[in-house]
Amino acid sequence: MKSALFICFQHLIPQHALSRLVGWLASNRTVWVKNALIRRFAQHYRVDMSEAADPVLSNYPHFNAFFTRALLDNARPLPEQQDLVVCPADGNISEMGKLEQGRILQAKGRSYSVTALLGGDAQRAAAFDNGHFATVYLSPRDYHRVHMPYGGTLREMIYVPGDLFSVNQTTAENVDNLFARNERLVCIFDTDIGPMAVVLVGAMIVAGIETVWSGQVAPQPKTPQLTRYQSLPEPVVLKRGDELGRFWLGSTAIVLFGADKVDWLQGWQAGRATRMGEAMGQLHTVQSAD
Repeated sequence: MKSALFICFQHLIPQHALSRLVGWLASNRTVWVKNALIRRFAQHYRVDMSEAADPVLSNYPHFNAFFTRALLDNARPLPEQQDLVVCPADGNISEMGKLEQGRILQAKGRSYSVTALLGGDAQRAAAFDNGHFATVYLSPRDYHRVHMPYGGTLREMIYVPGDLFSVNQTTAENVDNLFARNERLVCIFDTDIGPMAVVLVGAMIVAGIETVWSGQVAPQPKTPQLTRYQSLPEPVVLKRGDELGRFWLGSTAIVLFGADKVDWLQGWQAGRATRMGEAMGQLHTVQSAD
């Protein structure tokens, strides 16, 4: 009953207006306002500031700066082994596994189309047929920068307008096509093992999505926006572990690889807590016949 009421409430409220209002508040620089917001949030969610590059709450100019705070340089060491794919963010695994018939598992009994997630282009989605996916949910207390799971060159970025449902477990289990109907930013990278997609999914009260190459991207006018990057004089090249983007309030990152490119490591499954930079997969190797 509580879940049904929660979902009904999200259908009824003005999702975008509420999110923009929260965004305005989160960027407020009035000292007593921003200090009160940051302090109450840090206490309520038990945010670990010992990892932050600046652990002093009052030093942040507004709530968004605190929420997207940088970590100490050694807070998230990467594995030395170069054939390991790393987790893009702190949080929890919502679902991960293999793509089946062009669909991604959302929650038990629910799945959604890869084509829809990536902006409706079937040719773009075909590159990931029978590949692997991982969905990482960033909770409010987590570090909210998203990093590269594997090194690559940005090919294109697609902003897809949509709803702003919450992306927690309750909505994942009860809202059809959740991640393919919410506002999102699709980033397609070319790597030495083929294309990789990293999708930054917006959610209720997420005031914006930002990338390291173009600044704030969402929200935008409510029409899809495609930006191609192959023809730039200086391509956007990011190494494994480099920062890719960040959320202004938390949400979800989805990673896609093509068929027979990666294998997820044992123990990685729905419900697992994650830390950015830890190994979650290994490049797929073909076993030769004896």
